[in-house]
Amino acid sequence: MQTALRSTPMAFRQLCKTSLNLGRQVTATRQLHVQVHTALAMSANKKLNTNNWMQTRFYADKVVQVPQMAESISEGTLKQWVKNVGDFVRQDDEVATIETDKIDVTVNSPASGTIVEIYAQEEDNVSVGADFFKLELGDEPKEGSAPAAKKEEKVETAEKPVETKKEEAPKAAAPAAAAPAAPKAAAPAEKKPVAATSEQESPYGSRSEKRVKMNRMRLRIAERLKQSQDTAASLTTFNEVDMTNLMSLRSEYKDAVLKKHGVKFGFMSAFVKASACALTDFPAVNASIDGNEIVYHDFVDLSVAVSTPKGLVTPVLRNVEDMDYLKIEQTVAELGKKARDNKITIEDMAGGTFTISNGGVFGSLMGTPIINLPQTAILGMHGIKERPVAVNGQVEIRPMMYIALTYDHRLVDGREAVQFLVRIKELVEDPRRLLLNI
Repeated sequence: MQTALRSTPMAFRQLCKTSLNLGRQVTATRQLHVQVHTALAMSANKKLNTNNWMQTRFYADKVVQVPQMAESISEGTLKQWVKNVGDFVRQDDEVATIETDKIDVTVNSPASGTIVEIYAQEEDNVSVGADFFKLELGDEPKEGSAPAAKKEEKVETAEKPVETKKEEAPKAAAPAAAAPAAPKAAAPAEKKPVAATSEQESPYGSRSEKRVKMNRMRLRIAERLKQSQDTAASLTTFNEVDMTNLMSLRSEYKDAVLKKHGVKFGFMSAFVKASACALTDFPAVNASIDGNEIVYHDFVDLSVAVSTPKGLVTPVLRNVEDMDYLKIEQTVAELGKKARDNKITIEDMAGGTFTISNGGVFGSLMGTPIINLPQTAILGMHGIKERPVAVNGQVEIRPMMYIALTYDHRLVDGREAVQFLVRIKELVEDPRRLLLNI
């Protein structure tokens, strides 16, 4: 191009040079424009990433609410924090225990993370749906991070005495201002004689008292039992059962049953099955009162009273009329273990058309159980004692058990109650009747 410009007139060469310079300026301007757009895009991208990071941090903290405990339970008492602030928890780890009037509810962590804040203290009443604790979601912190935190705490604690010393110096410089506080410091000394007189020993020895707040379950049990006494027209009828045949059956087959089925063959299954048959024969005992109506059930859901450290619970065996001895023993053992391990649920205790209470395991000779409303009756089993009885004109020593039936006289007449108890007696004394349905 330079050769071509030399062979042309001067004016034309000047015009070409000007055009070439303008082209270079346009190219430079375009490059600058692209650089500016690139810089703006990068800046916007960084800003967007910053917003995403802030949004991620915002949603990293999860507030966990008090979970739904049961349909009829709206609040409970926080009994224990299993984990504390600063503890790392994995998903489904136990965090706290809430006591209700029926069971203890375990609160588990919905996700993995670190507890950063709690919103209730032990013995506080907490409502379903209320904020319970805050969880910072994330994986378990590395081992190296924990000591660093501890070092920081040590530094802070080490610095505190220095600050207190600095503050004490001005106080020491003003003794006149501290002088009026002297009479207040002497005040506790005047109370010592009063405390000493209150600790004088009684002539009858130590006679201290201890007051303990009733837990929710005990309060609910007291309320329900008193309600039963105030509502039902309770009446109790008694009978006695000769346990010879049942004890012989158990003694002969208990080892084989344990070896084959892995369950202990006890006496409860015989009374549960006998009660199911008797309830089928006497449907009024299996019924309940609802307002001005009588509700008859074509199934037998039998509540079995189980004693726990916090009180009596009654898990339910469903459709007992379809169970055999071994199935009843397995179900009773499973529910009893759940109750003693504090793992029983509301669903395990809901419903029930009849209840059996076995006070014999504690050595009871005789007693009158209280009806579990809205049920109509309850059977009480008692201890097995050897007593002399007349058998075919001869006096023999037999293992005997007293049984008691408390029933609601508003619904069940005395004739039905007595016949019901006699039916249980017959089926327990001769288990072969169950095979022949007689």
